[in-house]
Amino acid sequence: MLKTNLLNLDTKQVIAEDVKPANTFWKRFKGLMLTKSMPENLALHLSPCPSIHTFLMRYNIDVLYLNDRNEIVGLEESLAPGKTGKRFPEAVSVIELPAGKIKQTSTAAGQAVAFVEKNEQS
Repeated sequence: MLKTNLLNLDTKQVIAEDVKPANTFWKRFKGLMLTKSMPENLALHLSPCPSIHTFLMRYNIDVLYLNDRNEIVGLEESLAPGKTGKRFPEAVSVIELPAGKIKQTSTAAGQAVAFVEKNEQS
C-alpha cells in the first residue's frame, strides 16, 4: 500500500507520514469536520485551497499554507475550533496537521515541502 509522506526539504524531517488528499469539491468541503480527533502522523492536503475554517471541528490543528512551488508562505499553530484561518495572497493549497506538529518538527515559513510516496509494508 502506498502512503504519501510530507517531507520538509530544508530540514529533511518528515512532518507527516500519511498525507490524505482533499482535491475534489466534496473532500475539501468535508475536510476534518465532525471528526473526533486527528491521528498523530496524519495530514490533510486541501488543493486548490487558499484558506480554511475550523467550523464543526472538535480539536485544534496546525496549518501550513503553500504556494505553487510547495513553499510555506504562512502558518498557524493550534488553530481552535470555530475559527477562520488567515489569508495569505500566495497560498494555493493548505495542509492541516495535528496541533503541535509545527513546533515539534521545527517547520517555518519560507521552507519548502515535498510529497513523497512510500511503499508501506504490512
